[in-house]
Amino acid sequence: MKSSVRFLSLVVVCVVLPAFAAVVSCADEVVIRPREYPGALRNPLKGFRPDTNPRAFKHEYATITRCYLKWNELENDESDDIDKIRDVCNRRWKDVEKHNIKVIPRVYLDWDKQTGNEYWPADMKSGDYSSEQFVRRVKRLIRRLGECWDEDSRVAWVQLAIIGFWGEHHDPSPDARMQKILGDAYTEAFKHKLVVVRHPWEFTDYEFGIHWDSWAHIQQYNTHGKGIAELNERTGRWKTRPIEGEVAYDWGRYQEQPGSSPDDTLSEPEHRKWLINVIRELHCSGLGWVANYDARDAKVRAGAEEVQKAFGYRFVIDEVRYPAEVSSDKDFSVTFSVRNTGSAPFYYNWPVELNLLASDTKLTAWKGKFENVDIRKWLPGDKWNADKQAYEIKPEVYRVSGTFNLKSTSPPSQYILSLSIVDPAGMRPVVRFAIEDYSMSGYHPIGLIGVGQTPANPELSPDNFDDPARDRMLRYELW
Repeated sequence: MKSSVRFLSLVVVCVVLPAFAAVVSCADEVVIRPREYPGALRNPLKGFRPDTNPRAFKHEYATITRCYLKWNELENDESDDIDKIRDVCNRRWKDVEKHNIKVIPRVYLDWDKQTGNEYWPADMKSGDYSSEQFVRRVKRLIRRLGECWDEDSRVAWVQLAIIGFWGEHHDPSPDARMQKILGDAYTEAFKHKLVVVRHPWEFTDYEFGIHWDSWAHIQQYNTHGKGIAELNERTGRWKTRPIEGEVAYDWGRYQEQPGSSPDDTLSEPEHRKWLINVIRELHCSGLGWVANYDARDAKVRAGAEEVQKAFGYRFVIDEVRYPAEVSSDKDFSVTFSVRNTGSAPFYYNWPVELNLLASDTKLTAWKGKFENVDIRKWLPGDKWNADKQAYEIKPEVYRVSGTFNLKSTSPPSQYILSLSIVDPAGMRPVVRFAIEDYSMSGYHPIGLIGVGQTPANPELSPDNFDDPARDRMLRYELW
């Protein structure tokens, strides 16, 4: 019979409870050891990254999307006010919060070398990347983007972009002068949102993340890929800034690696393993283009699940300890151990909460915040060994403790002790731990706790848990 826990020894006389039970003494602690959830999870700020459109709402894993924005749709004349930028974003990003999706915006001026794909404001000269007018206007635009996006809960992080085809910093590339102009402007404009740049050898005086837009391409692995690896080794950039991008299927020898199409990449073991190895090696949080796979194909979908598990963070709880019984007016402590078995950290300091849920309705009766906990510090392993398919530096086990007081707000009863990570935009649970102990709406029920009484059996039956991969109800609020 499956059980969600294993037991540890307790200090005083212990009682072995029935199936599905932890062992607990009358006045001692409960110890729960959840089983790891085996599948992939649709968690915020990581994973497959389609472009921003209604199709992204139906993607099985999408919580980040990239949104291309033409400069001249944001402002086409110097007289345009900042509300035009807000109006465009509100229209293009409509309802993303309802689907727990956040946007990675990129502003660009020129799509490609074809004539007619330029999007300069009408009062500026197309192709002029160096005049004083351009410098003045680009600084103003970036300042306005910061005013609109830096505290917008819909924005994940920002791609610096603007210069060159697709905003990818080639044809032309930003010279040292322009790197300083843009680097200073984005640093000043974005105090809260993180910024990523195209090339690891540019903007070296700034602590920006990286987006590699030909991710794992066989012809760029020893140039762009090596550049990211060297940046990570030298500065530990991946520990504090996102590494992301897209997989390119339209140039050079892409059929060799990463494959001829998203379906080929995900279904063929040689391509899928190559992609995962580069994700693991460089600590990648998310990728586009490969997100456009056919989820109706079982083989492709199975490969997508394997890749999704490799992206970004994956928090596994090994153990939770808490008192079997608490008083309504006295301090008590809860401790849990967590590992990040993914490839990257979580890059924002979102709160971790302890929740007491009513045992019958599962509605929140009380909640408290774990103080002095920074989930950005829950790092994965490092130095990926492709042969062993493991990090040589194993992920650390982080021990998290919190002291709480119900302050007489909860009447004597039995409650379900739960854990959750919440988005500050609305303080709703949105990040799922990779454990089987899950209840729809983002809570992880761990076990029963008594207020003024001791539960006869603190363990919850796994039959009452929901499948975390099937929960599409999570969302955040607009800020």
